[in-house]
Amino acid sequence: MEAGWARMNDLTVIQASQGLCQYVAANVKGAKSRGIVVGHDHRYHSKHWASLTANAFLQQGFKVYLYQGLVHTPLVPFGVKRLNAACGVMITGIASSIDQNLEPRPSAWDVSPLSSSELCVDRTQELTDAYFAALKSSDHLRSLSDTSALRFVNTSMHGVSDPFVQRAFETFNIPPYVPVREQQKPDPEFPTVKFPNPEEKGALDLALATADANGIAYVLAQDPDSDRFSAAEKHRPSGKWHVFTGDQLGTLFAGFIVEQYKARSVDLSKVAMVASTVSSKMIESMATIEGFKFVECFKYIGNTGLDLVRDGYEVPFGYEEAIGFMFGNEIRDKDGVAATVSFVGLVSSAISKGLSVREYLETLYQRYGYFKSNNGYFICNEPPKIDLIFHRIRNFTGREKDRSYPESIGSLPITSVVDLTLGYDSRNPPTYEPALPLSSGHMVQFRAGSDEDDARLVLTVRTSGTEPKIKYYLEGNGSDEAKVEAILTRVVEELGSVWMEADKHGLLKP
Repeated sequence: MEAGWARMNDLTVIQASQGLCQYVAANVKGAKSRGIVVGHDHRYHSKHWASLTANAFLQQGFKVYLYQGLVHTPLVPFGVKRLNAACGVMITGIASSIDQNLEPRPSAWDVSPLSSSELCVDRTQELTDAYFAALKSSDHLRSLSDTSALRFVNTSMHGVSDPFVQRAFETFNIPPYVPVREQQKPDPEFPTVKFPNPEEKGALDLALATADANGIAYVLAQDPDSDRFSAAEKHRPSGKWHVFTGDQLGTLFAGFIVEQYKARSVDLSKVAMVASTVSSKMIESMATIEGFKFVECFKYIGNTGLDLVRDGYEVPFGYEEAIGFMFGNEIRDKDGVAATVSFVGLVSSAISKGLSVREYLETLYQRYGYFKSNNGYFICNEPPKIDLIFHRIRNFTGREKDRSYPESIGSLPITSVVDLTLGYDSRNPPTYEPALPLSSGHMVQFRAGSDEDDARLVLTVRTSGTEPKIKYYLEGNGSDEAKVEAILTRVVEELGSVWMEADKHGLLKP
């Protein structure tokens, strides 16, 4: 909590809530009677801000479904869908700047009506029960293999997930996991980690140490508000741990689900999966070979899934590489609890075939091609310099203003360019309009290489919306793993030294 328009505090929460309330009332049919679902996690002031949010809607005549106690983020979109609510708000760790609705209404500060108004309804237990019933009915988990011999360590990363994951294990009759005691309970100080994100280096150290101490080969982890998931597996002969990347987990989950569908002889032509534009293209390859539909989206995997359902497709899975995974028909959002149970099912399935999870991943590579990622970022604290770098990339050859992109990288010819800042897609003449929505920051995606080359590449370069970074998402695929990795190394070097001119501009690498 800090003062300022771009920080979370009572004023900005009220402003954002009033603005959202006004928008929903004007754009969603029957919004007031359908109501809003509001939840919160354990961070400082989250409960208070949830009350302020609920009150902003209540004062305008909205029905309010206010969760009591700490909830994990997926319970909010689940409640929205189950109750047919007009919208939902989860109070967690992200905030945006406010530029409208700057004057709080006089009643905005007094939350006492929440305890007496008939419009404020508590459906917490009912919706929690319905959530776990929906999770239990998930198609890909209906035939969950015997888990009685499996052992797991779980960390909730000082967040809210522990009771929800415990109940999920009970729901599927999975033996209790060993918790990371130091990180089991909600603690807004996050005392044992520098940054409470399972992706961050060192964040899983306590969990891995707990697993080593208990002779356990699998670690499960959720982020603090439990919409993201990570996992690690110990390689028995070497004793080394492998922490799966978001793309590896996405590939594993997709392969696992396709396997379930094929075993039931499901018509895959009416099945679709979704991934964000910076995620691996391995599911795209999987879709081509197996016959299901793959759709790339900018970032709203849930909305894209709903659009596909309206078009007559079943959408069992979607993901983004930042360890966010969506499962099934009832929860159209990233869900760390559903991902946790799905990984347990994946482990059980792999072991029943005599494989480790990494060995199962290798079978997917052998069938669909080797897909290797090399993601990273450059740090630049000067926005004009970032603009200059992207201007140079767009005018690299000087042939046509803002459409003269580099023609090769890593000795591979660039075959297509999609610029979601300027609205240009080289694959779509004569209009060259991109299918994806435009980005408010810089974002350009390049594809390079062909079937005749040692690898094909997808490189996305974009700015961060919250940090002084130029991020890159690089993936290569081909039949020879070593050649793919060698090309990725060359590309990262060329990206920094030639495209970004990192030394000239003083760009920093982590």
